Amino acid sequence: MAEPRTRGPWEPGDALRDIAELDLDRAARRGYPEAVYCEGKTAAQVGAIAAAVGERKARTLFTRASADHVDAILAALPDAAHDETARLVAWPAEPPEPTGGGVLVVAAGTSDLPVAREALLVARHLGRSAELVVDVGIAGLQRILSRLDQLRAARAIVVVAGMDGALPGVVAGLVAAPVIAVPTSVGYGAAFEGLAPLLTMLNSCAPGVAVVNIDNGYGAGHMAAQIAAPVSG
Repeated sequence: MAEPRTRGPWEPGDALRDIAELDLDRAARRGYPEAVYCEGKTAAQVGAIAAAVGERKARTLFTRASADHVDAILAALPDAAHDETARLVAWPAEPPEPTGGGVLVVAAGTSDLPVAREALLVARHLGRSAELVVDVGIAGLQRILSRLDQLRAARAIVVVAGMDGALPGVVAGLVAAPVIAVPTSVGYGAAFEGLAPLLTMLNSCAPGVAVVNIDNGYGAGHMAAQIAAPVSG
């Protein structure tokens, strides 16, 4: 007969045994907290995860949370912060005191705002000061050019754009900071739900542009927070 399974040092309680094994050691190991991607999980599963998070007092972000997910999370963590636009829940509600350099999140259009706000809040909850600039797409270049001082003050810049996806290359040609490009699934049919802007960003001739997956505000905000982290040593 097989030996009974032993619980690991950061394994949650019995309620999660068949659905998840939370990486509650991540903050100590990597310096950044656990994140739970809610899409594809049931509300009951997410609620059980949230309860385990509360028991272990582990700072956690819940991304792509639907209304049912949010209800389940808040039932377990009533003091968590929910941003409806970003579909993100953060616990604890208040981000840590910011350190390191500043992050600037730039959204080409208002339709890109959900992904941009996800990147913004992730950067803040990972310990960076972060600001948001909205609706400065290339259809009116004067809008982004009027933000040059703000762009050049940032340590890392996230640029979120759908449609033609050209804004990250424009921004990268104006600044010294690295640019993290996020294609969104915004656009008419030939945008192919974000594939067209993704290819534009991958083919950018401006150096210093890195590209994350379509609609991946979480990945962009996380990368920006790491780039803007305090310099050690």
